[in-house]
Amino acid sequence: QVQLVESGGGLVQPGGSLRLSCAASGFTFSTYAMSWYRQAPGKKRELVAGLTSAGGSTNYTDSMKGRFTISRDNAKNTVYLQMNSLKPEDTAVYYCNARRLRFGLTYDYWGQGTQVTVSS
Repeated sequence: QVQLVESGGGLVQPGGSLRLSCAASGFTFSTYAMSWYRQAPGKKRELVAGLTSAGGSTNYTDSMKGRFTISRDNAKNTVYLQMNSLKPEDTAVYYCNARRLRFGLTYDYWGQGTQVTVSS
């Protein structure tokens, strides 16, 4: 069955770094666009960054540009999110998403999330 398993979250001080990983299984990873979303308490889930299946990348939130980097390793079926210069407002649950449009259908999978807390 389809699984997306995030890891790498935790508690970090402001200015610190974390690298999140999302290991995928149960589908053809290389054919899916992969993204990271986050949801802070009381807020809507927002897109952090996305990668097309071919590896093009886009960071959607201005506050993360230059600090976060998304990458993927199709050989390992894994997508990463490198987060640098972390701020308290980056505190959220971070979710991995896989999405593909095929023959008019959307295939959309989510991980269970990993907590990132930025605090001194």
